[in-house]
Amino acid sequence: ADESSGYESENAGGERAAAEGGTRERQRRARTAFTSEQVCRLEKTFQRQKYLGASERRKLAAALQLSEIQIKTWFQNRRMKLKRQI
Repeated sequence: ADESSGYESENAGGERAAAEGGTRERQRRARTAFTSEQVCRLEKTFQRQKYLGASERRKLAAALQLSEIQIKTWFQNRRMKLKRQI
């Protein structure tokens, strides 16, 4: 079941906005559904270092079959989550 590409189709919301006249609005990208293995690896990496350099981000993205932007965003969100907890 976790063998998907990591993307979920959430097109219904976008179609509804377009039908209501929001055609000028740029459609948002579907939310990424990370697999448990991806999250585990991301969390382990985050425990070691809170910030990734470009080369580290590139390697992690390739290993997890995610884009560098997805890795960057995940780390930004995770740092904000840590900040809220503190």
